[in-house]
Amino acid sequence: MSFTATIKEEVCNLNTTKTDEISELSALVRNLGNIYDQYFQVITENENVSRHIFQLIQKNYDVTSKIIVRRGYNFNKNLQYILEIKHKKNEILEDLSILENGKMLMVPHSYIYDDFELRRSYLRGIFLSCGSITDPKTSRYHLEFLLSDYDYAKFVLSLLNHFHLNAKILKRESKYMIYMKEAEKIGDFLRIIGADKATMYYEDIRIYREEKNRTNRLNNCEQANVEKLMETAHQQIKEIEYLKEHDVFELLDDKIQEVANYRLKYPEVSLLELSEIISMETGNKITKSGLYHRFRKIKELVNKMNK
Repeated sequence: MSFTATIKEEVCNLNTTKTDEISELSALVRNLGNIYDQYFQVITENENVSRHIFQLIQKNYDVTSKIIVRRGYNFNKNLQYILEIKHKKNEILEDLSILENGKMLMVPHSYIYDDFELRRSYLRGIFLSCGSITDPKTSRYHLEFLLSDYDYAKFVLSLLNHFHLNAKILKRESKYMIYMKEAEKIGDFLRIIGADKATMYYEDIRIYREEKNRTNRLNNCEQANVEKLMETAHQQIKEIEYLKEHDVFELLDDKIQEVANYRLKYPEVSLLELSEIISMETGNKITKSGLYHRFRKIKELVNKMNK
């Protein structure tokens, strides 16, 4: 079962109030429904969603839907679950704010979504009907809704961004895709629709991936520091050997000769480590800053010789 299907199964089993169910059903029927003169159909490829819609209509309108199962056409061979509702057709569609005086409404009336819980319920219906989300374990973070009408897509976008989810809209062929790519925002959406188990799974994966990425960045930074350290030490050794080759090394101050000899003896250690070694072995404390100052004197002498 896909991650999207797992979330939809969880959401279909939530305990909700009658008003919440009306809002959720409004989104489901609007996005999955086909309206005819004497009846309307709701079509989905998700068995759990079809069963959920069947139960919501039966519970809230005392209407039992006719269920048809068939194979998809053309390239889509998945099973389709078709709910056919003939009784109370107009009453149901008007109550769900899909029809008004026999005409299709572009967006539902505000009573469908005018408080916090109703917005959550409507978004739950949107996800069940046309939402999909990639599994964070196997792919990049991505949540999308595919909608047919631009005005309705803008309405859904406004509902999402009411919760500060930073959703965006994009035209895709003849439809409109609303999408989110920020991991934290997708986790927030799952919380909003009440998918608690999916949220925990998603957040665990997100935190693991972020920690892994942070560790990789630290390792890369540490590797860069090691390379820089080795490059600096190699340059210091080259300068010391240059002075020795030109019989100038013995002209250096005794303290500078001392640190130079220790650098030749310990070519791979950092300045801090070298300062600790010299301090311990000679009994004369020297700091990293003091070492840097003495190596700078060597460099200055080499530069003068090369002018």
